[in-house]
Amino acid sequence: MRIDILTLFPEMFGAVLETSIVGRAVAAGIVEVKLTNVRDFATDSYRKVDDAPYGGGPGMVMMCRPAFDAVEAVRAEAEPPGIVAMLTPQGRRLDQEMVAELAGAERLILLAGHYEGFDERIREALADVEISIGDFVLSGGEIPAMAVVDAVVRLLPGALGEPESITEESFSMGLLEYPQYTRPREFRGMSVPEVLLNGDHAKIAAWRAEQSTERTKQRRPDLWEKYEKEK
Repeated sequence: MRIDILTLFPEMFGAVLETSIVGRAVAAGIVEVKLTNVRDFATDSYRKVDDAPYGGGPGMVMMCRPAFDAVEAVRAEAEPPGIVAMLTPQGRRLDQEMVAELAGAERLILLAGHYEGFDERIREALADVEISIGDFVLSGGEIPAMAVVDAVVRLLPGALGEPESITEESFSMGLLEYPQYTRPREFRGMSVPEVLLNGDHAKIAAWRAEQSTERTKQRRPDLWEKYEKEK
């Protein structure tokens, strides 16, 4: 898979792309990630990519030409042209179902905005999908882009050492993950549940299923309602 990230701040991505699961996947050739600075496509000596909005109002808006030129140049570098995903608070809320959809693509192009937002024509003509990571406002699309990359890469074949880890994580089966414990058995008066120590895998599986169900009901009733409807 190839992931292109179009941003005004490519230097923000170094640690994310060089460490942990994403870094190992890049090093192993499981995913190729390329950073492109949208400012390189500015047409003036000041490398200006934003301007005041028509009609007035606070903040600056990303201009059409640098964004269009950047996306078109990146798309022309390789096949397939890829899915262009715009990171914006107005987009579809990112969830594990959406992550799985994106992970199934051969190529993903992430457009991270900044300032007050995008010229609407960028949204209309370039974006195949708009993604939000939650109902809050960030300074730009870089952190959401990092979240998308991390979530997508972990689903690529070979990215995780234990493939079953994917299926047992929160949201993968529509429920939150069950509690996890490791050594020591006793710590400051808190004990590991006895069922996890007896080696009875059927009982362990039943306990984990029960815990996932109860945890989801208590912490995310919205997820539980969706899970019940889709069963």
